[in-house]
Amino acid sequence: MTTHKIAVIAGDGIGPEVIAEGVKVLEEVSRKDGSFKFEFTYFPWGCEYYKETGRMMAEDGIETLSKFDAVFLGAVGAPGVPDHISLWDLLLIIRKKFDEYINLRPVKLLKGAPTPLKDVETEDIDMVFVRENTEGEYAGSGSWLYKGQENEVVIQNGVFSRKGCERVIRYAYELAKKEGKTLTSISKANALNYSMVFWDEIFKEVGQDYPEVKTYSYLVDAASMFMVKDPKRFEIVVTSNLFGDILTDLGAAIAGGMGLAAGANINPERKFPSMFEPIHGSAPDIAGQGKANPLATVWSASQLLDFFGHEDWGKKVIDVIEEVLVEKKVLTPDLQGNATTSEVGDEVIRKIRRL
Repeated sequence: MTTHKIAVIAGDGIGPEVIAEGVKVLEEVSRKDGSFKFEFTYFPWGCEYYKETGRMMAEDGIETLSKFDAVFLGAVGAPGVPDHISLWDLLLIIRKKFDEYINLRPVKLLKGAPTPLKDVETEDIDMVFVRENTEGEYAGSGSWLYKGQENEVVIQNGVFSRKGCERVIRYAYELAKKEGKTLTSISKANALNYSMVFWDEIFKEVGQDYPEVKTYSYLVDAASMFMVKDPKRFEIVVTSNLFGDILTDLGAAIAGGMGLAAGANINPERKFPSMFEPIHGSAPDIAGQGKANPLATVWSASQLLDFFGHEDWGKKVIDVIEEVLVEKKVLTPDLQGNATTSEVGDEVIRKIRRL
């Protein structure tokens, strides 16, 4: 029997509540299958840990996590801890140290999920964002000069390396080729005359190796409009770190809300652990109330199953989420239901057991 060693960082706010349901689902799937199992090890890192120790994670945290096959993350962020600390001192460190340069975010309108868009069929919103995950404006390059003085200056650099751009673009081409889908690149070359012109040139260069893949290129502002007015034109999308971060939240808004937004941080070469997380944030205003929607975490669990080669189970978990949404009997308040977080998780478990 194969054992997958998973490091669990439940984090802050609603993180522990939703991650508990994701773990339940993974355990039930492994029991149902019988050929693999999960071994979970929990780490108390996050903002509360920071308040106690001055660190978001242990000093040897990266070395500790490197011994695992994957990381399952709940959410990070809490009042009293600046967002740049909670982000840079945990999530971004893990992404960069483990070279998780692919961020995969599905934007798919499941049956039964709400959308604010008019005259849109379920199949019209079905895209996967391949977001560059370690460079761009999130590389942490810049300067803060003359602090507190009249001539104070802040410089934030966007870092775009040929290696960094080419590898994420090639990954997206490979995914589009494998799935027989179109590939759309999103940039802003008309205004960002170095970084985005560079991105566009590499997209064309790599595309010469994939003549069978039909491609499109949009400026980010036009893409934002088309995601709302005509989402069906997007299938596989590749874009930079900053644009991917923004557009996938827009994608969540049109595909059921943040409670259905999942994400995977992938190191394709598997030299390091990959990390799986819902992207809804810690939502401290509803923490501990049982109102948090765990389905994004369950969706992240399905991505984890896919990553370990259990694609059949990954698809079954998505089918179960869809069944829960269609029935509308056991849903959290964000989806106009009155069920608790754990009740939704229990309903998912019941449906898996019937498979």
